[in-house]
Amino acid sequence: MFAIIETGGKQYRVSVGDVIDVERIEAEEGATIELKVLMTGDGDAIAVGAEAESKKVSATVLKQVKSKKVVVFKYKAKKNVRKKQGHRQFYTRIKIESIA
Repeated sequence: MFAIIETGGKQYRVSVGDVIDVERIEAEEGATIELKVLMTGDGDAIAVGAEAESKKVSATVLKQVKSKKVVVFKYKAKKNVRKKQGHRQFYTRIKIESIA
């Protein structure tokens, strides 16, 4: 069985036991959260729309993590203008516990 969930403006295809990184969710480590379901599938049975919204996907927050550093370097040619910045995105690592 799988489900398509939405969180942080993105959609993910998940199954029970999957560990994924999603955009940061304000929750403590070990907390259980409910995620918005867009579609579920089990073999040939597909549930979309109102049928899928009645389903629940619960996940456990494993930890808050940061991605690798991305270097942003801007410059203007022949003008001696340079700007170097770094960015690390925050993510929440979650484990899918059940799709009901």
